[in-house]
Amino acid sequence: MGKYNLDECIFCAYTNEFGTFGFKIACDLNIETLKSKNNNMKKKNKSHFFERFASKVTIATGSTPAILIAFGVVVIWAATGPVFHYSETWQLVINTGTTIITFLMVFLIQKSQNKESMAVQLKLNELVAANNHASNRLVDVEDLTEDELKAIRKYYEKLKTMAQKDQTLQKSHSIDDAENNHNLKKEALTSGRKKTTQ
Repeated sequence: MGKYNLDECIFCAYTNEFGTFGFKIACDLNIETLKSKNNNMKKKNKSHFFERFASKVTIATGSTPAILIAFGVVVIWAATGPVFHYSETWQLVINTGTTIITFLMVFLIQKSQNKESMAVQLKLNELVAANNHASNRLVDVEDLTEDELKAIRKYYEKLKTMAQKDQTLQKSHSIDDAENNHNLKKEALTSGRKKTTQ
């Protein structure tokens, strides 16, 4: 059985003992729907490409080779000063180049930071939502107003004051507590492995 797109229908060709015959049937996905889906896919690919490009550029510009290249360009530019008699054109070259690069990098870095910040916020939201003792009001806390943030801050300042009265930092973060926490996690891990093997 073969299918062919014809206007807003699908042409189905069937073969039986009497020969090949065809007929048209109504199509749920017409040509316009298929075109819009293809356009959406292209847009998604373009947006993913720009995100990958911004991320790679941000990583590359923060690397050691990029810093050395930038330093080398400045040294070469300074060394050619006597050759061009420190003319306005010589100064204009470095000014124009650095201005254009800085202008573009501001948007690339901001794009990358927005994505990373959102990822971190989602991870924190997941931790808050997964913890039974944590308040769900802290999910998307960055969207709260300044007054609401101050109210929540007072709550944690009160907790800090109560903790300071109870015990010092050395007692609450002692080496013995660290060893106990490590042993508890180790026991939980071994018991979890035993349950999966049974």
